[in-house]
Amino acid sequence: MRIAIFDHRVTPNSPVGSCHLHLVAGLCQEHEFVVFASEFANPCPARIQYVPVKVPRRPLVLQYTCYHAAASVAYQRYLRIAAQRPDIVQVAEGNVIFGDIAYVHFCHSAYLRGWRRRSRPKGLRGLLRYLDHLLHACAEPHVFRRASQIVVPSLGLQKEIEALYPFVRGKIVVIPNPVAVDWFQRSESFYPNIFRAKHGIASEDMVLVFVALGHFELKGLEIVLKALHELGDSRVKLWVVGGPRDLVREWRQRAKQRCIENRVQFWGFQSDIRPFLWAADAFILPSEYETFSLASVEAAAAGLPLIVTPTHVLKEFVRDGENGFLVERSVSSVAAAVRRLCLMDPASRQRMGRAAQTAARRYSPEYVLNMWRELYNQYSIQLRRGAAKWAE
Repeated sequence: MRIAIFDHRVTPNSPVGSCHLHLVAGLCQEHEFVVFASEFANPCPARIQYVPVKVPRRPLVLQYTCYHAAASVAYQRYLRIAAQRPDIVQVAEGNVIFGDIAYVHFCHSAYLRGWRRRSRPKGLRGLLRYLDHLLHACAEPHVFRRASQIVVPSLGLQKEIEALYPFVRGKIVVIPNPVAVDWFQRSESFYPNIFRAKHGIASEDMVLVFVALGHFELKGLEIVLKALHELGDSRVKLWVVGGPRDLVREWRQRAKQRCIENRVQFWGFQSDIRPFLWAADAFILPSEYETFSLASVEAAAAGLPLIVTPTHVLKEFVRDGENGFLVERSVSSVAAAVRRLCLMDPASRQRMGRAAQTAARRYSPEYVLNMWRELYNQYSIQLRRGAAKWAE
């Protein structure tokens, strides 16, 4: 089949885009893919066609509106040249509204109705983010009605969408995000103590690592900073990995205001986050809202105990006290979990990390790829049946 993929950025460091990247790389020998994206790390140019859609990266609301218009124009141009419509048009997050399959990682309407009121960023960034969510929320019902299939990464998100849009029942398929478990396992050539010492971490220190591309308020970084301040233990350090420069600059100032700047290191975007996971003692993310939390499962695959809130997937994935700690989204709850971790000996923390690593294997890339393969096979059968019925 010929499958057109519409996504802003199909790259390893994009949440939805990395899943699309895994998909096209794994199935490009079985199907013809054409990718409409502003950025695409094409894994097989000989088999995958790339149609560039140039749009600004920030702010997100501008990226969304520009992509929607530019991708539609690029698609019409493609149809004139190819003279044949793709068998499947697959869209991410309602970036365009004419998809046959909608690949959805976030319910913007649910976020605006509930979680945003409790985790609203302030100032211009908050306004721009609100407008981005609002535009996506306006597009959602049109995308969901048009699509014959909606793919989501978790059962929790499926229930969330069905509660808001009852007409989608029967159209949703749950396919979890792929996690490269083997890739995240610590290399034998990596020495954590050397990496830690290089970055000023003493042997007796306990390092928590927080990973997020952005949305630090939503992900709970403010709660983590407050918990560190409340603990008052100079041995507990925090690595914050991810975030654009202006956001990092703002949060570095917040750490300074709480007089914990010597215990918090901000690293910004990293092309490879594994060294930070391999050298840390635990992963922390008291997020307000997650549909899958790929960062958490990747940290588990790297062998880290998790300190997380019971959001979608994580409430089934994390067994409290066995492979991590499920916490409330409060300073006291997060601080209590960190204290429990500090009281554990290194061997116990390592056992907890190994248990997390074992649990992460349920999201292996091979398993996820087979689910996509089956979905496309079923779609192909439906197309053939439709063609045969039309021929009669």
